[in-house]
Amino acid sequence: MKIVVIQGPNLNMLGVREQHVYGPMKLEQIHAQMKDFAAQNGVEIEFFQSNLEGEIVDRIQECYGDAQGIIINAAAYTHTSIAIRDAISAVSIPTIEVHISNIHRREEFRKTNMIAPVCSSSIVGFGPFGYHLAMVGMLQIMNEIQAAQEAQKQAAQAQ
Repeated sequence: MKIVVIQGPNLNMLGVREQHVYGPMKLEQIHAQMKDFAAQNGVEIEFFQSNLEGEIVDRIQECYGDAQGIIINAAAYTHTSIAIRDAISAVSIPTIEVHISNIHRREEFRKTNMIAPVCSSSIVGFGPFGYHLAMVGMLQIMNEIQAAQEAQKQAAQAQ
């Protein structure tokens, strides 16, 4: 199983920018924790960060046929990007959206969420721990998909 973690604009500045909102943890530290969790659970994990919308769309599309799950923090593009929304919808891969801050308690413009309706789940407001929750959630989704596929195979063999 492979999970691709896609990080949007300005997340490369974690630990530096607005620590009162995002905390002191750097993106590399978050990724290191996720990598450890993935290794403990026999999951391949890959990380990608870009400040450019088109590069994020390209990376989502590259997941088709290559990954079984996507964890994405589209950051500011969450509120504006129909292109990212369409890419997530097009690949039909289980996708969990993560936001470090609680976007529902922030500025009014952050309450518009273009990608949540095409994601399997959203995790907001847990700080960097939200990424761990997303990993646990993605493993559960993958296990459920695998169990359903095995049940279908058994039913087909029984016929």
